[in-house]
Amino acid sequence: MTQSTLPTLLRPASYVYGTWHSNPDGQTLVDAVYGRPVAVISSEGIDFAQALAYGRQQASALRRLTFHQRARALKALGAYLMERKEAYYELSALTGATRRDSWVDIEGGIGTLFSYASMARRDLPDERFWPDGKVERLGREGTFVGRHLLVPREGVTVQINAFNFPVWGMLEKFAPSFIAGMPSLVKPAPQTAYVTERVVRDMLASGLLPEGALQLVTGDPGDLLDHVEEQDVVAFTGSAATAAKLRVHPNVVARNVPFNTEADSLNASVLGLSVKPEAPEFALFVREVAREMTGKAGQKCTAIRRAIVPGHLVEAVTEGLRRELAKVTLGDPARDDVRMGALVSVEQRERVRETLARLQQEARIVISGEAQLLGGDREKGAFLDPTVLLCDSPLTAKGPHELEAFGPVATLLPYESLDDAVQLAKLGRGSLAGSIVTHDRAEATKLVLGMASTHGRLLVLNRENAKENTGHGSPLPQLNHGGPGRAGGGSELGGLSAVRHHMNRLAVQADPTTLAAITHEYVPGAQVQEDGTHPFRKTFDEIEVGDSLLTHRRTVTEADIVNFANVSGDHFYAHVDEIGAREGIFGKRVAHGYFLLSAAAGQFVWPAPGPVLANYGLEGLRFIEPVGIGDTIRTRLTCKRKIRKDLRPDETRPTGVVEWRAEITNQDGALVATYDILTLVERARDEFDPPADTLSA
Repeated sequence: MTQSTLPTLLRPASYVYGTWHSNPDGQTLVDAVYGRPVAVISSEGIDFAQALAYGRQQASALRRLTFHQRARALKALGAYLMERKEAYYELSALTGATRRDSWVDIEGGIGTLFSYASMARRDLPDERFWPDGKVERLGREGTFVGRHLLVPREGVTVQINAFNFPVWGMLEKFAPSFIAGMPSLVKPAPQTAYVTERVVRDMLASGLLPEGALQLVTGDPGDLLDHVEEQDVVAFTGSAATAAKLRVHPNVVARNVPFNTEADSLNASVLGLSVKPEAPEFALFVREVAREMTGKAGQKCTAIRRAIVPGHLVEAVTEGLRRELAKVTLGDPARDDVRMGALVSVEQRERVRETLARLQQEARIVISGEAQLLGGDREKGAFLDPTVLLCDSPLTAKGPHELEAFGPVATLLPYESLDDAVQLAKLGRGSLAGSIVTHDRAEATKLVLGMASTHGRLLVLNRENAKENTGHGSPLPQLNHGGPGRAGGGSELGGLSAVRHHMNRLAVQADPTTLAAITHEYVPGAQVQEDGTHPFRKTFDEIEVGDSLLTHRRTVTEADIVNFANVSGDHFYAHVDEIGAREGIFGKRVAHGYFLLSAAAGQFVWPAPGPVLANYGLEGLRFIEPVGIGDTIRTRLTCKRKIRKDLRPDETRPTGVVEWRAEITNQDGALVATYDILTLVERARDEFDPPADTLSA
């Protein structure tokens, strides 16, 4: 592609209460490269109260799905969108984004769907609720227990998104909300709403989403926040100033609606005091600052705004940045020879210029210039060359720590000690992301712990992780994306913690049997079922939570201990040294803990071939009481919970994982060891399995 292709004037519509709404009149948007009209958006005529009510009413269909069913839908949706990604790239170029910039937005956003689908299948139960934490014993006799449950909020997640990531910004909120069982109403920023609308059209066309799970408003949000209710969630991404206004909206405050903010912040990167100009870390720092300045033309909420460098390296860093930024080609992002495109609009460029002028009251420009434009229109387009400033007195200056030029602008801040570097980083009053570039571990430790309270994420970059690290400004689905103070005090992503944000945490108090019935997980002390059939002779489908086996007894002998010591090589004194053991904490020789596990397995394992295919793991092992020579043990094995496994392409036998609670007791009935065993068990083929003829032989 050599030039951005302008499509027929787009009229992105809104999708609310089950229908598409468009208006021939509205706000005209122009492309960021040549300033040509590209789209007309409007939300005129939309009843926002009805849209929210529709989402709440329809949400029951989404809530009826289990976490695993939602995860499968999310995974399939990701594959569906990935097949259509080129159409999104074509539209994204009109926003001023290069192919590389758009990759983060488009494929990074779709990748978030895959990540949340995987996390949900791996870590959440195949239920509509989420048992949270352990069972708490609330009474002395064990007949009164409690546990927390997470259940979906019965409202709508209202997304108010920024212009810089029209795809990722939506999908990184949609994924955890969908997994949690909450529908989304998406309000993209107007400048790039036509990109969001195209993706939403495909999401709805896929047929993978329950009706009402996704709504879209492309134009002005009108009185939307006047109609949110207690069960709704508002998730905002944008400027700190706008967040401050929306957070105190009278209806949001009156109804105590959860309001999650991810706001632009004055993120910093610190070059370690120990780094030499010839060290790999020096080059890494320079490249990272330059990359963050020019990626998305600097329009990233996580971009490096403040480069904190040792005073004696300021000149070297400046020269390094000058050389690196000289390689940046500016122009039409659809061209293969362009590395940096335009800002999203001329209005945005003018705001950056105004902020840049204010920054110059306390800092001076050390790198600037007007690069040759490779395509695009210098005036009608929203182009701005990378600019680097230097503040000579950063500890007393205010502008660099308060003013954000949301474009390709960064300020160098010199420091003399690590304490000064930490203080400078903290002057940003809360950041989404920070980075520390050093190979000195002591230096990294001091900087990380010093900066920790004011940052949501910190990258320690050095020669060891240079090839694999994802960069200062790249949030990952598994890790926190948010920050304190100016950054908003909220958190997007962060693995399953983002799912929790869309759920209500309930404490349930009951007797063990009732709690087990509610949670579909065995609770110690609950009633069990013993039907005479060994549990290991049952298939995954035949096993029920609470199925139990109480084994025969076995008396531990000295020969058992000696033989196990010889087989294992474990000759710890407490097992084999009569005098040493008598003087130890037990006052006698005791059996190896791992002997007890082996002996218990010998008690409950069914030796013949059957549905149980393999031991899948062991968790939560605790040795509670010592077992000595002459003590008698027996084991109770109880089905704790079941986890269905999807068939992989290389598998032909459907399976599931059964988690068993193992409790070893002595002759007095006292618990001596407890743990959970995971077994891989054969199951019947079901509706979620692919056809047998598509699987490997």
